[in-house]
Amino acid sequence: MKRGTLLFSAVAAMGLAACGPAQVVVTGQIEVEDPNTGQMVTRELSDLEVMLLPYDRDAIFDSLTAAASAPEPQVPQELSAAQDAIRLAQEEWRAAENRWNTLRDTLQKISTAMEEYLPSEGQYRLLFNDFQDLDAEYAQVERTKDQLFATFDSLSKENIARAQEYQMRVDEWAGDAFTEVDAVMLAKVRAAGLDEAADTTDASGVAANLMVKPGEYWVHARYPEVYTELYWNIPVSVARGEPVTVTLNRANAETRPIY
Repeated sequence: MKRGTLLFSAVAAMGLAACGPAQVVVTGQIEVEDPNTGQMVTRELSDLEVMLLPYDRDAIFDSLTAAASAPEPQVPQELSAAQDAIRLAQEEWRAAENRWNTLRDTLQKISTAMEEYLPSEGQYRLLFNDFQDLDAEYAQVERTKDQLFATFDSLSKENIARAQEYQMRVDEWAGDAFTEVDAVMLAKVRAAGLDEAADTTDASGVAANLMVKPGEYWVHARYPEVYTELYWNIPVSVARGEPVTVTLNRANAETRPIY
């Protein structure tokens, strides 16, 4: 191949690369408490659906909410108070359960260690005394654990009807207020001349298949927890070249209650 042809091929390849899509790599990870150690550890968020949107979805919903014929239903004070009570009851029950598990494992270890000695040996008597002391605490913690669970379970059941009633009111209001949301989002896509993109994070918490045209986007995702969800709607400028990287964590998430 002649030198001129080689030069033309190289320039053409560069041109194609310049016109190609840009890549966005999203990583999801949050800190959670290890139930065994009580220490905070980092958890990768696998199977997290991530969307790259060429519009600000929050601005759209805010605009439609402001234009709605009726105000959005507010969370009843008794529902919010009940959720707080349930959350506290669960935390107390889980703490007692963790202590119960620790004592159970310790008693098993002591029991196994005692098998190495004769009852007449001093080490056996020391282990036996430790076993008796912990066994008494184990029985007390077990009773406390069961009582705390009963309280948590009772509060949860009492709150079901209250939460369902509130959610029905919200759903009914949203059905009227957000009737045009799909049409508005489609109009935003067309006006931007850009497309939406979606991917799901892998086992390591990474979504690397978000390929789009350069432009202004918002990274949207949500991760449900027990009583709340982590919600992300993060603006990002996408350009060709090196992949644009975005990390989703608690620091840049909005924590929203779940009822």
